[in-house]
Amino acid sequence: MPFEFASAARIVFGEGALREVAPAAAAMGRRALLVTGSHAERAAALIGGLQSAGVSCVPFAVAGEPSVDMIRTGSRLARGENCDLVIAIGGGSVLDAGKALAALMTNTADPLEYLEVVGRGQPLKHTPVPMIAIPTTAGTGSEVTRNAVLASPEHRVKASLRSASMLARLAVVDPELTWDLPPSITASTGLDALTQLIEPYVSTRANAMTDLYCVEGMRCAAVALPRAYADGADRAARHDMSWASLLGGLSLANAGLGAVHGFAAPIGGMFPAPHGAVCAAVLPHALDVNVRALRQRAPGSDALRRYDEVARLLTGNPHATAGDAVQWIAEICRRLAIPPLRTYGVRPEDFAAIAEKAAKASSMKANPVVLIPEELIEIVTRAA
Repeated sequence: MPFEFASAARIVFGEGALREVAPAAAAMGRRALLVTGSHAERAAALIGGLQSAGVSCVPFAVAGEPSVDMIRTGSRLARGENCDLVIAIGGGSVLDAGKALAALMTNTADPLEYLEVVGRGQPLKHTPVPMIAIPTTAGTGSEVTRNAVLASPEHRVKASLRSASMLARLAVVDPELTWDLPPSITASTGLDALTQLIEPYVSTRANAMTDLYCVEGMRCAAVALPRAYADGADRAARHDMSWASLLGGLSLANAGLGAVHGFAAPIGGMFPAPHGAVCAAVLPHALDVNVRALRQRAPGSDALRRYDEVARLLTGNPHATAGDAVQWIAEICRRLAIPPLRTYGVRPEDFAAIAEKAAKASSMKANPVVLIPEELIEIVTRAA
């Protein structure tokens, strides 16, 4: 099968990899927009290294998930400060903000000009400034994806800026940066990573290369995630979850996602719900409904065979079938204390609107089966 594969220009992985950032940044520019989470002091060591390498920093903190207005503000700041590169260190929201800011520092129209779904979806005209992505969670894989998810509060939805030119110039994945993650963040980001290995594997756009990454990543995450949740100081588990997250990012960027992320976009836009937490809450129910719909409408499909393989990878049982994958996911969500969607304010009166928006989400296009409205409502009802 012909396919295309794209990723960050350079990936550095391993404990201590953060040391690679300063010399690499110095080769890209002299004044960096440093995008961090709300606790910018955690980047102190990185800032010291950059200054020693002759790179000055203009700080920009991202509190919560990035919005269109936040990106407007940040891109104006970066242009006004004459920044010539972006360094983003943090979770998926921070990395998405960094990619969007790098793009809009050279593409100066309003973000809605380029935003999918709620904007005009126009292509970027100019190459973004160089961007270095440094994840501090093991979940989103955003360091190697070509899109940035932004909230548009006026539309009550999240949508993407997307372009192959938005891929990071350098992705630095240092598992040491995840050692102090609390159990709740370990759980939600870890299940997001697992989702981003399962969905590309059963996607309508799966290919031979992403299959390799998905299989390896699922095998790693199935063992490492419960260990990292139980003991955050388990260095081997943290290493393996960073590895699985990276593999998930590589996979989703090239094979797409599915129903779980189809729901994550509208729910995250309508409610104060973190992306990873939404994915974790929806995953077992979307998996179950997908498998049932395939058995009813496409019993001979390759997707069902792939779900059987997912079950074998997750459970370690060579005789497992798709139903066992559903049970395994449901059980790990219980073990990791994943809260239901009602925790974030989702109510029965919201289900129809969520389902309607999910059906239109870009991620839903690669789902292995077209889900009917009743099935979409069932998923969000069960997840709530």
